[in-house]
Amino acid sequence: MRFLHTMLRVGNLQRSVDFYTQVLGMALLRTSENPEYQYSLAFLGFEGGNPGQAELELTYNWGTEHYDLGNAYGHIALAVPDAYAACEKIKAAGGNVTREAGPVKGGSTVIAFVTDPDGYKIELIERPDTAAGAGLR
Repeated sequence: MRFLHTMLRVGNLQRSVDFYTQVLGMALLRTSENPEYQYSLAFLGFEGGNPGQAELELTYNWGTEHYDLGNAYGHIALAVPDAYAACEKIKAAGGNVTREAGPVKGGSTVIAFVTDPDGYKIELIERPDTAAGAGLR
């Protein structure tokens, strides 16, 4: 088995694509429209996505502008070489840092959290060996 993608439902596809590409540095890999079932898809990722890395699928169901995220969703995690620098870059691009970079409670791993335009949480985990080709350099 291989991890392919994670899907998030979004209320405004272009707003979300802009966030993931302009703020987090992902590439828009492909899009599709399904007029019969009234939805649009955008697939984003780093380093070309599959097969090298899993992708993020954004689904916009036409006419639905808001979703109740419920209490089961946790977060998406991204490795970054420097969480402090990533937070500064995200803030400079207009992103919302909800937990500044620092050690995780009870540990030494440096993490931070940001929130996308729909309220989904994204954890940044500092891993100095993160490939230079990924976003948030």
